[in-house]
Amino acid sequence: MNATKHQIQSVAATPSLKDTLDRTDRAILRALQRDASVSNVALAAKVNLSAPACLRRVERLKSIGLIRGIVALLEPRAIDAGMLVMIGVVLDRSTPDSFADFEKAVHKVSGCLECHVVTGEFDYFMLLRTRDHESFNRLHAEQLLYLPGVRQIRSFMVLKEVLSTTQLTV
Repeated sequence: MNATKHQIQSVAATPSLKDTLDRTDRAILRALQRDASVSNVALAAKVNLSAPACLRRVERLKSIGLIRGIVALLEPRAIDAGMLVMIGVVLDRSTPDSFADFEKAVHKVSGCLECHVVTGEFDYFMLLRTRDHESFNRLHAEQLLYLPGVRQIRSFMVLKEVLSTTQLTV
């Protein structure tokens, strides 16, 4: 069975911050999503603001939670994480404790980038990176098989990444 009401956080109850953004805020967010290392002076020039006004807007966007963080996006192959694997997980029981135990344990899985409660034939989808099929086989045998409450694991090794982005439409 799939996720219970307990596991799914309702986004519908949260008012959209997107509606409070003006054209300049949107331009700032688009520019930062493309290159967050841009200097404040260069960003201000791109969005036609003074540097102090631009900095105030960026700080406001951070304070209201629209900008969660500034990160460096690494080249996976350069750090021996070139293989991307999607994993469908089915739990043996659909109880709050089963979901909580699994969710706590999944944080410790090496190379796990994402884990989502889903609808359909799986309870969770995980996304992880590893070096190659041998390292994935080792990870599967040493970690995935020991996740609590798991009845079934189905792995899908990605052959080609057609689209992968962190940019959201604003």
